[in-house]
Amino acid sequence: MTVITTQPTATMRAERLTAHIGAQVTDVDLAQVAHDDNLFAELRALLIQHKVLFFRDQPISRADHVALARRFGELESHPVLGSDPDHPGLVRIYKDLDSDREAYENAFHCDATWRECPPFGSVLRCVEGPDVGGDTIWVDMVAAYNALPQDVKDRIADLRARHSIEASFGARLPIEQRHALHAKFPDAEHPVVRTHPDTGEKILFVNAFATHLTNFHNDANIRFGFDYAPGAGDLLQYLQRQAAVPEFQVRWRWTPDSFAIWDNRCTQHYAVQDYWPAVRRMERAGIVGDRPY
Repeated sequence: MTVITTQPTATMRAERLTAHIGAQVTDVDLAQVAHDDNLFAELRALLIQHKVLFFRDQPISRADHVALARRFGELESHPVLGSDPDHPGLVRIYKDLDSDREAYENAFHCDATWRECPPFGSVLRCVEGPDVGGDTIWVDMVAAYNALPQDVKDRIADLRARHSIEASFGARLPIEQRHALHAKFPDAEHPVVRTHPDTGEKILFVNAFATHLTNFHNDANIRFGFDYAPGAGDLLQYLQRQAAVPEFQVRWRWTPDSFAIWDNRCTQHYAVQDYWPAVRRMERAGIVGDRPY
């Protein structure tokens, strides 16, 4: 357990949940963190260290939720999910009996890598959840990269991948709407291995939004005919499957007014959909990020 003193009369405690990723933080009021420079600096340092932070019993206002997220940077909206009309940037992820039970949550993904500058991270709150089920899994993609065989690291060092909203959120839309979504949000290309701007660590940076490797088809990797196609596809699938390795994961059971804050640059997550027909309502503030390198 790590204990960090925030001020003479209070402590912020962070207890590790796994060997690689995740800590539950106690003895802190997120509403205070939203308006206190010192508390926020310590919280941010814990986030960089643990990659995802968890909190329980935080009945803060939506305004404080937004203010806390804005501490990290400007907020971004989502082109498909609905936002709270009174709090721009606070995205509603509501699953109830009127929702389609099949959605795009149950795949390991890093939020919005179809953007040229994917989010820095998010602050997510459980408004209402099932009595059991509906957990979320986060994955340490630094640990996933570190565990790769050296020959794979060498092979992917300079590779890049295309990420698409059209092939994910847009796949269920009529063709005209899908093309319009693609026109507004063209595919983004990112390095398969990115560098964390705060820690310098290398991160395996392909997820469910990645459709193909863009610079694999070259003289070093192919001979003739369709030789390149299974090679590139198999390699990408192998890399994407690393997120499913339990040793890199932490799992969080939601309760009302619990929060998760995660670093989207070095993690993936998976919202487990095992609770139908129970209700699950979440609110997320996503933070604008930088261009991966």
